[in-house]
Amino acid sequence: MVIPLLREYDDATDAATPAAAAAAGGARIDIDGVSHWFDVPGGRLQALDGIDLHVAPGEFVALLGPSGCGKSTLLRLVAGLEPATTGWLAQDGQPIARPDPSRIVVFQDPTLFPWRRVRDNVALGPQARGVLRQQAHRVDDALARVGLTEFADAFPHQLSGGMAQRVALARALVNDPRLLILDEPLGKLDSLTRLQMQGELLQLWQRSRFSALLVTHDVEEALFLAQRVVVLSDRPARIVAELSVDLPYPRHRGHPRLAELRHEALRHLGLDASW
Repeated sequence: MVIPLLREYDDATDAATPAAAAAAGGARIDIDGVSHWFDVPGGRLQALDGIDLHVAPGEFVALLGPSGCGKSTLLRLVAGLEPATTGWLAQDGQPIARPDPSRIVVFQDPTLFPWRRVRDNVALGPQARGVLRQQAHRVDDALARVGLTEFADAFPHQLSGGMAQRVALARALVNDPRLLILDEPLGKLDSLTRLQMQGELLQLWQRSRFSALLVTHDVEEALFLAQRVVVLSDRPARIVAELSVDLPYPRHRGHPRLAELRHEALRHLGLDASW
């Protein structure tokens, strides 16, 4: 899913550090006292219970929790795809009431149009706004940033799973998002491709200045990518822990501190007995 951007593109030099990213315009997200229910046959089902979470401009935050606990529901509320039952969500102090071009969602499935070439899939946002002719260079730039310039004229069926997900990321980046909302974007990739894509996603975040909110079931992935990992309980989701990943980038996957944090995260998830 890509929401078109309506504001002008900032041609400033790409930020190389998280500190520069924060200064360059990542969104601040505030989630205060958010609870959410779904109407289901036989009654109401509570998905979220009193979530308080704040994402600083340019920060990378990961959400961990059991399957079905409400992580993706929280992302949908942040994206403005539906309103919270109770509580308050805001971007830069303004209530989140509907989808906005500055918040882009990347899902687990790349959802590429099979009849459109790679370049045309990436160009969907500018085309929808009627500015593709003026902003064609941004499509080329987005393809270059994900390493797919040579595949611009390929069709989706000619791509590997990792390449298709890079197209989805390029389609998001061409809209210059201030917040990238990542709902298990690497979940369907094989293990080696997933490791490679983690490094590439991290580089994109460092260069592109956006804030990032990631849902993943992979503890190692969360700790490798994020500055802060928020652990959620079983449904209805409550925050049971926030882990600060106090390691500089680039990170080494074998670092003892990551092993400590992994054990702590698994303990909060009730899965540490075998570690």
